[in-house]
Amino acid sequence: MPIWLQAGLWGWLAGFALLIGAAIGYFFKVPTRLIAAIMAFGSGVLISALSFELMDEAYKQGGFNATALGFVVGAGVYTVANWLLAKYGAKHRKRSGDQQAKEAQSTTESSGGAAIAVGALLDGIPESIVIGLSMLGGSKVSLVAVAAIFLSNIPEGMSSAAGMKKAGRSRLYIFGIWGGIMFISGIAAISGYSVFNAFSVEVIAATTAIAAGAILAMIADTMIPEAFETAHDWTGLITVLGFLTAFMLTKLGG
Repeated sequence: MPIWLQAGLWGWLAGFALLIGAAIGYFFKVPTRLIAAIMAFGSGVLISALSFELMDEAYKQGGFNATALGFVVGAGVYTVANWLLAKYGAKHRKRSGDQQAKEAQSTTESSGGAAIAVGALLDGIPESIVIGLSMLGGSKVSLVAVAAIFLSNIPEGMSSAAGMKKAGRSRLYIFGIWGGIMFISGIAAISGYSVFNAFSVEVIAATTAIAAGAILAMIADTMIPEAFETAHDWTGLITVLGFLTAFMLTKLGG
């Protein structure tokens, strides 16, 4: 099987977790406290993966300058894009409570819905590109990265779908978004492998760091606030447990 296709399949697998989470959040009345706890756990998993998989690998490949520049650029681009989307109704796209419903009242159906869809893409694409990047040079996929993205995507889908349902979004709209994001996740993983296959290690390192910076900014802007909203004092401990789980996977996989 061609490596680019393998990258796509891994990307689709990681993206499928969004659909799983969305189905749980939509069809089952999951306590918001549980959603918040799972979101905190997923945040810890991602923080560990970007620390020991992405940033460490970027530093080994391209050195400090390329890694640091990419990391800051990724966070900056994500922050600006997220700020723009928030103005059009996507600020609370990952919240499981009534925040999405209140936000929907101040925006039109079309603009708010489009902003949520674009916001979901903004959150998911950097993660998927990382999967493709991990396979450059004929390497096997980073199973730790895939596992971390998969584990974090489930609470993202749960929280967002629950909030969308409370905001009055239709079933077709909700699952259409997450199905589309799943499909694009595979395409992004293919792009991460195919597009950067001919680039220098410095460019690859910077791109990996850009993805890491965007992911960390996403965690701070959207996942941690949802987790702390309900879990409160337990957020830190649950996040640490998620971090430890991914750290163990990194060491076992290495």
